[in-house]
Amino acid sequence: MTSPENYLYDWLGFNKSLFFMINKIHAPVLDQIMLTITWLGHPGLYPFYIAVALLWAWRWPKTMRLRNVVVFALGYLVSSVVVIPALKSFFDFPRPLAVLGAQAVTVLGVPDSIHSFPSGHAAYAMLMAVSLMPGLPRGGKYALLAYAVLVCISRISVGAHFPADVLAGAGVSLLIVWMIGRVLPD
Repeated sequence: MTSPENYLYDWLGFNKSLFFMINKIHAPVLDQIMLTITWLGHPGLYPFYIAVALLWAWRWPKTMRLRNVVVFALGYLVSSVVVIPALKSFFDFPRPLAVLGAQAVTVLGVPDSIHSFPSGHAAYAMLMAVSLMPGLPRGGKYALLAYAVLVCISRISVGAHFPADVLAGAGVSLLIVWMIGRVLPD
């Protein structure tokens, strides 16, 4: 089960095919956009994003409930500090560059070399989007959802992850936010 060749991970070749389809689309401006989006989805930016969310909740409490910010904070601790690192170490799947080779993969930025599955960037972006969405106006919800989707796509575009990695990261965050939401009182 802990192999990229496993059918649950490879999807009968579709995981690699979808990776190539996204990773082969490049242009100088698009590459800079993808690098910027991937940077914006880095879990290391958590202090900035939690500060913005807290300020928003204080300034406009009708659109950003403090409960959402608490779900985001707890979700960050559970996913980015515990679950995602544990899953990465357990599965220890290689990055696309290691699996497919430098001739096949376009890597933008500094390539990561270990632990591809699941994507921490995708997990973080989805966590932020789904935990902060409740109560926002429709435009805010769309913006957060677009942010999460673009971070997921950017991770494939920059050559850091296979589609299965980003889907798993996003799925882990959806599950964590759902579980926290079930136990945290309204």
